[in-house]
Amino acid sequence: MSGSLRNLVTKRCPSLFRHGLHPSVVQMQRRCLNLQEHQSKKLMHDFEINVQRFHVAETPSDAHTAAKSLMESNAKELVLKAMILAGGRGHGTFSSGLKSGVHLTDDPQRVENLCKDMLGYNLVTKQTPKDGVKVNKVMVAEAYTIARETYFAILMDRGYNGPVMVGSPAGGMDIEDVAEKTPHLIFKDPIDINTGIQDSQALKMAKNLGFAGEKQAAAAEQIKRLYTLFIDVDATQVEINPFGETREGQVVCFDAKLNFDDNAAFRQKNIFEMDDKTESDTREVDATDHGLNYIAMDGNIACLVNGAGLAMATMDIIQHCGGTPANFLDLGGGVQEHQVFHAFKIVLSDPKVKAILVNIFGGIVDCKIIANGIVKAGKELDIKYPLVVRLEGMNVEAAKQILKDSNLPITSADDFGDAARKVVACVPS
Repeated sequence: MSGSLRNLVTKRCPSLFRHGLHPSVVQMQRRCLNLQEHQSKKLMHDFEINVQRFHVAETPSDAHTAAKSLMESNAKELVLKAMILAGGRGHGTFSSGLKSGVHLTDDPQRVENLCKDMLGYNLVTKQTPKDGVKVNKVMVAEAYTIARETYFAILMDRGYNGPVMVGSPAGGMDIEDVAEKTPHLIFKDPIDINTGIQDSQALKMAKNLGFAGEKQAAAAEQIKRLYTLFIDVDATQVEINPFGETREGQVVCFDAKLNFDDNAAFRQKNIFEMDDKTESDTREVDATDHGLNYIAMDGNIACLVNGAGLAMATMDIIQHCGGTPANFLDLGGGVQEHQVFHAFKIVLSDPKVKAILVNIFGGIVDCKIIANGIVKAGKELDIKYPLVVRLEGMNVEAAKQILKDSNLPITSADDFGDAARKVVACVPS
């Protein structure tokens, strides 16, 4: 997978590529359950993990009440945050003209005044669409002075065939940068899924993170509680950055990113019902609802492929031939005709698309199902763009005959490279 394409997918679902996970996990975790910061903090609080005291408000007056309550209960300073999923809030700008989606103050009235320019307005950051994202909620929290920052995470890692702790005394920054520049500051420790995290493991990790004395024991206890959370909610990743201590010596999880196993949705209904799709690409939500794995990109050649690895390779070869992929779309191994049809509907809804490539290797997939789906789409949808199809595998000859008999304007390709060259040639340079 080329670096630029890897970066494109990473931007759409960054957690999939952390800690050296293979790109094929896109297929495993595609849904990317979206929790707002306050939802993650509430989950952690329920597991007796140390987080800031906070309230969520939807009106300026509610925010004032929340701020007043915190100040009256000995908070020294408050942090007001716009609740959107996109990063870069602190450097963002509201459509009201207000700068920054994160503010520090000790005045409840200022909290209310700030909210008047935050709630109901769009916040534009480097990670939002051009017009930004509308802010409907804010979080009013107790602000702590961070004396020291570390990094800690628990994640499922194929390399260890189970959960692994990852920690670094260098927290509050991008862990990938730490791993690249100072790899000796990254500590990993696999956890036996049968016995769970041991006291000695937790203490060792706390020591590696630089905690000492009573704070080392406190950090170890927080690490064990984070592991309990990880297991009990069927998480695939719990990342705390920063995991640190206050001037008063309290060990606190200041910020968290949680990922969950889609396969556990049936027994984690309360968590999956919190999924915030308001900021998601509607095509991605639609694809998920139809059992498809779709990630929108910036190119103009739509791809319909079976298998995450082949989908990645397809994007690579399109770029190698001079084109740019418009999406990652994995039909999956159990794809049915109606899903192929719906996949066409999704890619055709992208105004950037100028050509379509269907690239199928039918090991598990029956090529006839793909062909019938293509024909249905060709007859019922207004496909105005060149369509290149490469089929190999189960029932391929019968599938090719189905396409031929349809009399649709389809360009057939003999192999992978031929398909990429033909579809790129279809797009005006």
